[in-house]
Amino acid sequence: MEALERALRDTVDGEVRFGDGDRALYATDASNYRQVPIGVVVPHTVEALAETVSVCAEHDVPVVHRGGGTALAGQTCNVAVVIDSSKYCNRVLSVDPERRVAVVEPGVVLDDLQAAVRPHGLRFGPDPSTHSRCTLGGMIGNNSCGVHSLAYGRTVDNVEALEIMTYDGLTMTVGRTSPDERAVLQAEGGRRAEIYDALAGIAEANAGRIRDVFPDIPRRVSGYNLNQLLPENDFNVARALVGSESTCVTILRAHLKLHPEPPCKVLVVAGFKDVCRAADEVPFIRTFNPLGCEGIDFRLTEFMRKKALHVEELELLPEGCAWLLIPLGGTDRAEACGRAEELLDALRGRPDFTAGRVVADPSQQDRIWEVREAGLGATAFVPGAARDTWPGWEDSAVHPDRLGEYLRALLNLYDKYGYDASVYGHFGEGLVHTRIDFGLSTKDEVATFRAFLEDAAHLVVGMGGSLSGEHGDGQARGELLPIMFGDDLVRAMEAFKHAWDPGNRMNPGKIVHARPLDADLRLGPRFTRPEEKALDPQFAYAGSDHSIVREFSRCVGVGKCRQMRGGTMCPSYRGTHEEMHSTRGRAHLLQEMLQGDPVRDGWNSPDVWEALDLCLACKACKRECPVDVDMATYKAEFAYHYFKKRWRPRAAWSMGQIHRWTRLAEPVPWLANLATQTPGLTRIAKAVAGIHAERALPAMARRSFRRSWRGTRGAGQRVVLFADTFNNHFTPPPLHAAAEVLEAAGCRVEIPARNICCGRPLFDFGFLDQARTTLRGVIEALRAAVDDGAFVVGVEPSCMATLKDEMLNLFPDDADARRLSDRSMMIGDFLAEHTDWQPPRQTGQAKVFAHCNQHALFGAAGDKTMLERAGLEVDVLDAGCCGMAGSFGFEHDKYTVSQTILEDRLLPEVRALDGARLVATGFSCREQLVQATGTMFPSLPEALKGERHE
Repeated sequence: MEALERALRDTVDGEVRFGDGDRALYATDASNYRQVPIGVVVPHTVEALAETVSVCAEHDVPVVHRGGGTALAGQTCNVAVVIDSSKYCNRVLSVDPERRVAVVEPGVVLDDLQAAVRPHGLRFGPDPSTHSRCTLGGMIGNNSCGVHSLAYGRTVDNVEALEIMTYDGLTMTVGRTSPDERAVLQAEGGRRAEIYDALAGIAEANAGRIRDVFPDIPRRVSGYNLNQLLPENDFNVARALVGSESTCVTILRAHLKLHPEPPCKVLVVAGFKDVCRAADEVPFIRTFNPLGCEGIDFRLTEFMRKKALHVEELELLPEGCAWLLIPLGGTDRAEACGRAEELLDALRGRPDFTAGRVVADPSQQDRIWEVREAGLGATAFVPGAARDTWPGWEDSAVHPDRLGEYLRALLNLYDKYGYDASVYGHFGEGLVHTRIDFGLSTKDEVATFRAFLEDAAHLVVGMGGSLSGEHGDGQARGELLPIMFGDDLVRAMEAFKHAWDPGNRMNPGKIVHARPLDADLRLGPRFTRPEEKALDPQFAYAGSDHSIVREFSRCVGVGKCRQMRGGTMCPSYRGTHEEMHSTRGRAHLLQEMLQGDPVRDGWNSPDVWEALDLCLACKACKRECPVDVDMATYKAEFAYHYFKKRWRPRAAWSMGQIHRWTRLAEPVPWLANLATQTPGLTRIAKAVAGIHAERALPAMARRSFRRSWRGTRGAGQRVVLFADTFNNHFTPPPLHAAAEVLEAAGCRVEIPARNICCGRPLFDFGFLDQARTTLRGVIEALRAAVDDGAFVVGVEPSCMATLKDEMLNLFPDDADARRLSDRSMMIGDFLAEHTDWQPPRQTGQAKVFAHCNQHALFGAAGDKTMLERAGLEVDVLDAGCCGMAGSFGFEHDKYTVSQTILEDRLLPEVRALDGARLVATGFSCREQLVQATGTMFPSLPEALKGERHE
């Protein structure tokens, strides 16, 4: 392995990673399986990707290709060299609108391809729910499908040609092959002719069986596509390789078919009495030629409500216990709506239909699609479930005409095994998604899992269906292929792989010669669960039954944190494009820490801290991750243990302890400013404090807010204004404005009798003992006021989020802490919910940029309401993270990433304001923006007073 690593470093233009942390990071994907790789290579170019395979071949070492890492059948984890093409090999090389063909590298994310072809009125047809992070190489490997494959087909139907490389170094372009072309190849001889002769022999020897056994259904994904080698399919070698899960060849480039995008789309949402009856209507609905037909059952919506996931969007569904989402297209809105109304009128005459609606507004359509796309995450880690849910039988498919029959039989099989699961999926093509509570922790659970899968395989095959209709076979279903195809065709598939990869070095153990479906389980009986007490958890983890092991196991690999458009999660990944800086990557490393191999250092692991150190603690994952991964808390927990035996970085003592330094400097702010604002001295101060030389240090106010406070005022609802450390000492105007606004709203405003701090910066560096003491002081200081019915209102989101989140996680059984948390509110929410105050009248547009912690725990609805009361036209920006995040943007080694995050989405929005006023709700956000633009943007209370930025 040392020789291999050295050869890769000497030869490959890319990142060669053989460290324990790198190997642990890629040990699993979104499946049940875990196999620690030999090493990881991240090639800079497609040529380097090919060179990586060549070097591995010289050392006779297996390889596996990986894109977005969202595979559900174990395809992208193996004891092999993992080649990750997603970071660099991700270009759209060309788009030919006339021929409707795009040429891409394997690491291109589907949404990026769609963005590139959309200006031409085109689209790539298949669009799985992971479209924001899945790569085209992965889609080709798995033969992905998605919502609109009813109209546009599977990936196999949309591949025109592939530029490939075999393990032994042959490169060629493959596609349709005429008899004349095959004759020329045969005459040329050599390795290519040898492969084509073997493929022709397989097709000719098995043609009858292939035609008889391969199910004639829209969603057959299981097995190799031997049918594409038949004469009626033009001996299409490219399409025969689609779905081969990197077990045969390396894809260097792909030539893809594009489709015209309907100018207008509308959505019919139809409710039914139950999911089986909804499925019965699918053949009727297909006669209306929809673009898709997606099914959802009531269990999925029930799980989403339990997890507080897209609850507002669920209200858009009509009455019913199951729903079909049916998109239709048209040349204009009138035509599309006409087709939709025609379908809805026809459904109203069906006996099992309950209610329906036509949704023409694109934004509302997007919101409803979020419900469907959240399916996998919503069905994982369900609160209150007796056992955890897992994939394994998550994408079986039958002919749409038999879907209702199959669903009833499948639900009966669940009952037989005592399983509880939601069903949803691409009903228009007969595909059922489900995530079953297999448990998979004990030997008995694993034995039952195996027995169920064998019964389920016989069930779906008996109905003429496919084990997999979208996610592929991998290790999850490879062992079951003889049930579907028979031993003879499985031998033919083994011969197909052998033609390309005679040494079995391309992703071995998947599809054919498959490892057992109950081997290599991520958390199976082989996993030795660490003792909770020995781990000494500092937080309560109430949502995981007070188990840190269960909490750290929460991530199931959905990978939504890797998306580059929309939302806020995960800003550090967007800044680095590194898997270890995604929420999923960090979560997987923590899981590997519990495994104890290859991450053997437990809480002392520098590999884990390297990944966590770049977490901004933005909390976006707490809101946007479908399984509620809470990386800010995990970072604080790990830092607490990690720094028991290490000296904390300088920024921990300067920025992490800022509440102490500001209190000391409060009587003499001029002295602090002398050190931080004077050239020469400020360079020394920044060097000592671990702050980047390019970062300006904010000046302390001449008089803090508390020192300039005029005393309790007003006579109405009692409100304690939380004077946070940042605004109190550096920018008092937002607090003064808040006091004035609250008084104008009829409140009796006061501040705590003594200077208190929530201690938010302490968490980032693991000062949890201090944080606990600090928050205990806050609880005691505010107890009497809260008991008297006061609200605690703040202007700084990170501080109010600490009272809502960290405080309860440290004091889960403290009634005083619970009452304080319940009575703590952001000022916008308080004004909107508890007053009818009308702010001074203003005109124009306002754009709200909500601090990440506010976005995660409060949202910006209250801010929007209050600005609209002032007469403004309000837009809440979806502009990601500002990149400052408290101390993060100041730290020497994080400054560059901070600026990259700022430039990603927020700064372009600021440059495009065009006369609109920007309201920035967080101190960090305003500080980041003033240093980047020279403009100090107002907080919400300042904006409500009518103050504009300067």
